[in-house]
Amino acid sequence: MPDQEVIAELTHAYAVPWGINILLAILVFVVGKFIVSIIVSVLGRILGRTKLDKILVEFVQSVVNTILLIFVIVASLDQLGVNTTSLIAVLGAIGLAVGLALQGSLQNFASGFMLLVFRPFKAGDFVEGGGTMGVVERISIFTTTMRTPDNKEVIIPNGAIYGGNIINWSARETRRVDMVFSISYDDDIRKAKKIISEVFAKDERILPEPEPTIVVGELGDSSVDILARPWVKTDDYWPLKWHMTEEIKIAFDENDISIPFPQMDIHLDKAQ
Repeated sequence: MPDQEVIAELTHAYAVPWGINILLAILVFVVGKFIVSIIVSVLGRILGRTKLDKILVEFVQSVVNTILLIFVIVASLDQLGVNTTSLIAVLGAIGLAVGLALQGSLQNFASGFMLLVFRPFKAGDFVEGGGTMGVVERISIFTTTMRTPDNKEVIIPNGAIYGGNIINWSARETRRVDMVFSISYDDDIRKAKKIISEVFAKDERILPEPEPTIVVGELGDSSVDILARPWVKTDDYWPLKWHMTEEIKIAFDENDISIPFPQMDIHLDKAQ
């Protein structure tokens, strides 16, 4: 009988309260996790209606899900009587240590977040950044992948891109093609400018507005430099520049307009 009374007393004093606390902790965790999943799902649908990148939406969902689950776990442990204050302090210390150890990665992470939010470029754009020029293929949280004109794949840390100047060659629908054609001082400047204008007029890729600029830019040491600056659609930039360079050279040759080599006159005085 005394043993049964001790067992009953222990059961009443410890087993029942602990059992109730365990059940409540499990209930808090299950219900909390269910609520978290609903919140994350609703957040994903809301962000999905915006112009944010899919990668960024998924990342935000993942971060929110992790943070809310931590709160749910802490609440469950608190229901069990665990000293959550000490646990939170330990987690904070661990987070600080990890943050200090991963400073470079966190910088790339923050830069990737900013790139995805502000969108200075998107996949498919031809950009220059992080010391590389190429077509953007993928933008992830830590790195950006580019394909160079000679078909090399370059993976660049986002911190290197966001921390410097970014030139997006595809951002505008039109671009100006800057070309310089040098002629001899003995050649007719007006004739050379007319030839360039006629060659431009034959190419439908050159836009009528803004009107192409054809002017004398500089009187060099060996040549007269004529600046030719037509406007084209961005996709036509390189094909037109290469084509115009060849066509104008041919037109100059047909009209006896010379492109001089660098030269220097040397005068020798006879010794007295």
